Amino acid sequence: MRQLTSLDAQFLALENSRQTGHVGSLAMLDAATAPDGEFGYREVTRLIEERAPQLPPLRWRLAEVPLGLDHPYWVEEAEIDLGYHIREMALASPGNDEQLADQVARIMSRPLDRARPLWELYVIEGHESGLVCVLTKIHHAVIDGLSGAEIMALLLDLTPEGREIPPVSEDEDLADPPPTGLQMFTLGMLGLPRYPVRMLRALPKAIPNLEDTPFGIFPGAGTLSKIAGKLSRDGVERPDLTAPKTVFNGRVSPHRRFVFGQLPLSEFKAAKNNHGATVNDVVVAVCAGAVRRWLIEHDDLPETPLVAQVPVSVRTGEQFGTFGNRILLMAAPLFTDEPDPVERLRKTHEALAEMKDRHRALPAELLQDANNFIPPAVFARAARLTFGFSTSRPGRPTWNLVISNVPGPQFPLYMAGARLEANYPVSVITDGMGLNITVMSYMGHMDFGIVADRDQMPDVEVLMGYLREELEALEQ
Repeated sequence: MRQLTSLDAQFLALENSRQTGHVGSLAMLDAATAPDGEFGYREVTRLIEERAPQLPPLRWRLAEVPLGLDHPYWVEEAEIDLGYHIREMALASPGNDEQLADQVARIMSRPLDRARPLWELYVIEGHESGLVCVLTKIHHAVIDGLSGAEIMALLLDLTPEGREIPPVSEDEDLADPPPTGLQMFTLGMLGLPRYPVRMLRALPKAIPNLEDTPFGIFPGAGTLSKIAGKLSRDGVERPDLTAPKTVFNGRVSPHRRFVFGQLPLSEFKAAKNNHGATVNDVVVAVCAGAVRRWLIEHDDLPETPLVAQVPVSVRTGEQFGTFGNRILLMAAPLFTDEPDPVERLRKTHEALAEMKDRHRALPAELLQDANNFIPPAVFARAARLTFGFSTSRPGRPTWNLVISNVPGPQFPLYMAGARLEANYPVSVITDGMGLNITVMSYMGHMDFGIVADRDQMPDVEVLMGYLREELEALEQ
């Protein structure tokens, strides 16, 4: 068995009747390149069955420790009930993008069953383009962005013909024996003495950088962090970023809205070259312009910049294949207060360069260390309290929204012979942060996936049009 880290467990702890902790992607595939032009539920099921031995997270089932004495464990099952995890459906005519986005939003609004491995896969046919859609849904406790890409790399091939998969030895037993309640209780009791030790080890690096964690929203955290930073060499100076409250920084509902679309990578590169920036600078500046326009339209534009959460991987080469979460959640100003698109890009370039310097100086295990202050028995309650405080009257959000740019391959990939035409990310929103814009580059285009709370941003689909217009404004 493999124990979840405190960071993995945090994505389980944030879940309640309104929040879910899973992520996913919407892949659009062309069946014409598959053998005999056949690609659908049957072919996807066969592919997963064939490659399951190389995909341990698809067999991991959660095993809770009684009384919450310790963080849960992953128990590896021998067989996967593919009939449960892989599902098929079809869009009603005409099968347009709006219908597909609505189905994705409904599917992603539903929690995963914790009694089974925490993933689902939907094969969706009937799209007006003729492409077959494959929606993956997997819990964030299992993967982060890079480990999710590792899973996709095992499902996707460089050619339509696929590749040889090494056979599993008959003597190789992939399963863990099912643990008894007594065994889990014993593991929990044995783990209790470790937590004071972990907390003491985490103190020197975590306290000086507390503002760069979700706990930075609590009164006194900033002062404590600054004092500890002056007394320690481990403190990293943080810019004065205070997130204002907007309409999408309240308590989220159980329902989601999803919108997706493509923009040409060449236009981002042209803007990057014209203005002496990076592609990521252009992505963030264009997102700032689009969000600014939405806030103006709803008479909710703050006078100060918003604060974007930018997830950054700290996974080393030795940690590839270990799955789980190895990330930092960085804060960067989003210059929604700047009306000029070129000046907004210049400010964004300077702010993100500063963020990169801060990222290099921060301890890689900062989030892990900060979570180690909380005993497992009260971990879930403390995590929910953190999110709840950000939406309370005296509280404020740590971040206003998530913006994530994931570089992808610029060569074609295939699933069971079907060519991947687009891959739109579908990510998480939480209390205090009801908007997530994630983009992945692939084959010369940028695939945007935008998730928002259905009640806070019922018209979130206008953001894709705003993104296009903001990119054009930079070109002009």
